[in-house]
Amino acid sequence: MMRAWGWVILLGLTTWASSAAAGPPILMHPPAQQPTVTGTPQGPTIVVPDEVNVRLGPGTDYEQVGVLIAGSVAPAIGCSPGGDWVQIVYAGVPGNVAWVYAAFVAIQPDGAYLPIVEPPPTSTPRVTPTIDPTLAAQFVNLGVGPTRLPTFTPAPPHVAPTLPPIQEPSGGGFPPIVATLGLLVVGVFGGVISVLRGR
Repeated sequence: MMRAWGWVILLGLTTWASSAAAGPPILMHPPAQQPTVTGTPQGPTIVVPDEVNVRLGPGTDYEQVGVLIAGSVAPAIGCSPGGDWVQIVYAGVPGNVAWVYAAFVAIQPDGAYLPIVEPPPTSTPRVTPTIDPTLAAQFVNLGVGPTRLPTFTPAPPHVAPTLPPIQEPSGGGFPPIVATLGLLVVGVFGGVISVLRGR
C-alpha cells in the first residue's frame, strides 16, 4: 500500500516540475480581422439565377472567357443593339468588360436603362484550314464512271401444284355403315336382355 502511494507522489512531483520549467502559460488571442472593402456597385447590375457563360463579345462566335455561378452579381454597363446580350464589368479580360446572354440573367433594378454598345470585332482564327494535297490526291476521279444502281427483277410466277382427283372405291367392298348398324343392334339387344334378367 505504501509503495502505491509512493508512485502517486512521484508522478505528482514530476508533473509539477515539468510545468514549472515550461514557464507561464501563453495565452492565444484570435487573429484580428482585417477589414475588407466590399464595394456596392453603382447603377444597374445583373444577378445570375443559374450558371452562365461569359464571352468577349455578344455572341457564341466570341471566345468564352469564364463562367458566373448562381448568385453572382456584376455591374451591367451596356447591351447589344438587339438587347440579347448584356455587357458587364469582368476583371481579368482585355478592358475588364465581357458579355453574358441576357435571357440567362436578371437585370436589377427592373426596367434599368442600359446604353447600346457596339460589339467588338470577332477574332480571326489563328489557323486557316487547308486541304492536304496528298489526302486530296486519294480522292481524284480516275475515270471510273458512276455505277448503275441495282434494278428490280420480279420473281418467276408461282405455280400451284395440282393433285390427282380422288377416286371413289369400287362397289366390291363391305360398306362400314352395315358393320356399325350391326354393332348397334347387338348392343341394344344385350341391354334389353340385361334389364329383363334384373327383374
